[in-house]
Amino acid sequence: MNPVVILIIDDEVALRGLLARILRLESFSVHEAGTLQEGKRKLADLKPQIILCDVKLPDGNGVEAVPELLKGAPFADIILLTAYGNIPDGVRAIHNGAYDYLVKGNDNDRIIPLISRALEKQNLQRRIRQLERTGGHLLTFDNILGRAPAVQTCIALARRVAPTDATVLLTGETGTGKEVFAQAIHTDSYRVGRPFVAINCSTFGRELLESELFGHRAGAFTGAMKDQKGLIEEARGGTLFLDEIGEMAPELQAKLLRVLETGEYMRIGDTRTIKADVRFIAATHRNLTEEVAQGRFREDLYYRLSVFEIRLPALRERPEDIPELARHFAALAAEKLNRRQIPVLTEGFLWQLGRLSWKGNLRELRNVVERAVILADTELTADLVPGDAHPDSETPQASWNLVSLEKKAIQRALEHAGGNKSETARLLGIAPATLYRKLKEYGLSN
Repeated sequence: MNPVVILIIDDEVALRGLLARILRLESFSVHEAGTLQEGKRKLADLKPQIILCDVKLPDGNGVEAVPELLKGAPFADIILLTAYGNIPDGVRAIHNGAYDYLVKGNDNDRIIPLISRALEKQNLQRRIRQLERTGGHLLTFDNILGRAPAVQTCIALARRVAPTDATVLLTGETGTGKEVFAQAIHTDSYRVGRPFVAINCSTFGRELLESELFGHRAGAFTGAMKDQKGLIEEARGGTLFLDEIGEMAPELQAKLLRVLETGEYMRIGDTRTIKADVRFIAATHRNLTEEVAQGRFREDLYYRLSVFEIRLPALRERPEDIPELARHFAALAAEKLNRRQIPVLTEGFLWQLGRLSWKGNLRELRNVVERAVILADTELTADLVPGDAHPDSETPQASWNLVSLEKKAIQRALEHAGGNKSETARLLGIAPATLYRKLKEYGLSN
């Protein structure tokens, strides 16, 4: 397992060093700071799980500093250390967000069990957050927006495979909505009443990801104070979504392959096999055939995962969906910001959106629209689209596509006419009725 990171903030060098040696004997990764300011500077780089902080420091009071330390390390637990404990300080420390409050001299016997309890609490909270994020309201195919043929093809394929137990591999660029499709497949399957559990494989190191997936027995490694179920077990009867599967370490790929082939697995440190009753859906932005060729991904695992592969299109491959998606994201942003009215998306705003390359796909579009809603009062205008966004570079195929050329001509005429439809029709040499029909057809009208 990756070692737990602990930061000690104490100006007493001898006591700090003694405590550090005790903790290192327990295989913790220990770092030291002599002042509050030095400790704060180290938070961003270290990302400690535990902070041991003296109350009386040369540049501040540890009790009062708890909220600021938590800003720098929001998921850490802070244990305050003092030479002279008193009840009011202890109460104020807990009120400020500290995990506990220890009197120096008593800490040697209590510190290791206290840290272990704090780590168990963190692990439980993290798993609750993950389960809450994936186990609440699940999306259906009706929630997937898009009339583009490429999207409709993906939806049709996903509907076809959903009722089966086949393993599904969702591929495509980052931000194309792979988790939404995974949830919709689960919702449309007979497993819908059981858990949908998701994990991003790129978030964890190999050892931690192995423990997350398979679970472990007490004593299997330092810090494993009790038995813990893995996500395969948490998702029993349901679906386990393995996002960014291409980032999984080769050693762990072999263990996952065994689960797919035998339907069995073992917790870390155990000798007893457990039946895996779970449907696997995997996703990646990488080209796994290239990863296999380069020796970075197991060929046999790739074939097991890609029983049914669905490639999700990039946003630039479905530009006709941008207006509908933008309006949807604007409505979500207005609700999030407690706006009573959804801002109007002007033609200029939609025109600017249509010019971008959208390397971040749906995720980037949502961020751009939400930013615009924050800045706007009643309508979203072209100047609210970030100026540093990259204009879309036409592919040779798109540049010769008549529909694409006609749409771009209308968009440019609209921009030149400042959104005036009568002037736009005059510039294009078409009747206003024809222009309105084309605007509706290309999703350019509000």
